[in-house]
Amino acid sequence: MKILLKLNMLRLVWSSKSLCRLLQKDNRRFASLNLSDYEAINRGEKEVPEYFNFASDVLDTWSKVEKDGNRPSNPALWWIDGKGKEVRWSFEELGVLSRKVANVLLGPCGLQRGDRAILILPRVPEWWLLNVACIRSGIVFMPGTPQLTAKDILYRLQASKAKCIVTHDTLAPVVDSISSSCPFLQTKLLISEGRRGGWLNFKELLEVAPSDHSCVKTKSDEPMSIYFTSGTTGSPKMAEHSQSSLTLGFALSARYWLDFKPADIMWNMSDTGWVKAAIGSVFGPWLRGTSVFIHSMPQFDPREILNTLSQYPVTKMCSAPTVYRMLVQHDLTSYRFKSLRHCLTGGEALNPEVMVQWKNQTGLDIYEGYGQTEVGVISQNEKGKKIKPGSMGKPAPPYDVQIIDENYNILPRGEEGDIAIRIKPKRPFCFFSRYVDNPEKTATAFRGDFYATGDRGRMDEDGYLWFVGRSDDVIISSGYRIGPFEVESALIEHPAVAESAVVSSPDPIRGEVVKAFVVLSPSFTSHNPEKLTLELQEHVKKVTAPYKYPRKMEFVQQLPKTITGKIRRVELRKKEWGPL
Repeated sequence: MKILLKLNMLRLVWSSKSLCRLLQKDNRRFASLNLSDYEAINRGEKEVPEYFNFASDVLDTWSKVEKDGNRPSNPALWWIDGKGKEVRWSFEELGVLSRKVANVLLGPCGLQRGDRAILILPRVPEWWLLNVACIRSGIVFMPGTPQLTAKDILYRLQASKAKCIVTHDTLAPVVDSISSSCPFLQTKLLISEGRRGGWLNFKELLEVAPSDHSCVKTKSDEPMSIYFTSGTTGSPKMAEHSQSSLTLGFALSARYWLDFKPADIMWNMSDTGWVKAAIGSVFGPWLRGTSVFIHSMPQFDPREILNTLSQYPVTKMCSAPTVYRMLVQHDLTSYRFKSLRHCLTGGEALNPEVMVQWKNQTGLDIYEGYGQTEVGVISQNEKGKKIKPGSMGKPAPPYDVQIIDENYNILPRGEEGDIAIRIKPKRPFCFFSRYVDNPEKTATAFRGDFYATGDRGRMDEDGYLWFVGRSDDVIISSGYRIGPFEVESALIEHPAVAESAVVSSPDPIRGEVVKAFVVLSPSFTSHNPEKLTLELQEHVKKVTAPYKYPRKMEFVQQLPKTITGKIRRVELRKKEWGPL
């Protein structure tokens, strides 16, 4: 990929004086933004400003800091393809290029402030440019994963009434096959070499686009982006976020959980269609001047990940629990991660045994965070504080997280219930604004004084949250309530188990029983299934309460997952119970 432009830069105007000031240089001899106001907003000590725009108030200010020599020389964005190609952009270059892209969107693409555009791209630098350009121009962007099918894309285009879609050559034919059924779609923008009938070519337009662009003045509560929920059950919903919810909203998480500093290089492996990509690959790191590292990696390859961590100065990495489960299957002691010092995970609960294996082989802890598309980070294990393996950490400011019963009453510590966030007397500003065109669903998410996450859990005496399962995943067998995650965590402690998913299965006596679908580690695939089943059952009885052991077990090659990597237990339940 070659985007080589001669940059003749004018001095950028110093912006957001009240929110973005320089701190004194620290002992590393660089300055950073003064984030105290952002953090005070998260603590509830200050009000959200009436106007806020991440591009002008944060990125352009980092460009000025960088130009004055008060920031490390790390690039703002560092992209590699693993085959020798790489792109490095400073904040100054990011600013120039994103202004040019904003002019492409507002000019040839014919978009206006408030219009919606769907971005379905792999991990390519243009995805980051388009995110920033949409914010500069007030266009509401809607990320989607390249794994979407024609049916998925059709649903998203029709539901969102998007006027523009941006994708690459692999998905362009798919879009063409359904675009006639999308009356609102006006523009198709192609991020690839060459031309295609009916599509505008991004690179050709970028080359001739002017670099002068005045960032729109957006209100903090103005729509910025829409994320389609992962849809483990039913059709995906459109969760709308404001200009401040995913940007200002997680200043404290960026500091205390992600632990970002300007000298850091952050590799977040999230798919571009997931809100975690926004938190960990855009807003979180760039809020604090951290370098964003990206490996295109079209196919998951554990060895490529390990080699990259060995060869590049990545100081922080964040990946889904599935990735860590796969990485610990390798001999990690044969790799040397010279720069890595902080490991993070999120998306679904991480099994305690995986944390132990990673720590034993690398010497590094894994700091787990828990969140949702609608509300971002809910709880986190903060850097430097005690980690309880299996726990999702403590509630993340500004959230007041409680465990409630079906009548919205707060339950005592240690009791299992619904994980909920208090919304009264004041709704947290970092919440999603609404489910677009679905007021009924928006209303049902709020119960009494709380927002119900749909997850079950408990809070211990120290305030740590423990995940039990989705509300519809909990198994009731002979009167006992059994959370699938605890059984899955017990199973993965056995060396034969690479991954597992636990669901209910019909039983004539007990009503339902625990069934485990197990993906075996490579060295155990040839073992006798009947004997291995008994061995795993006995193992679970010893690790957790005996009544929780899986009375049924099935060995499978892989588990069904959402496009964001979460296990689709709903498919496994359907296999057991049939269509509901």
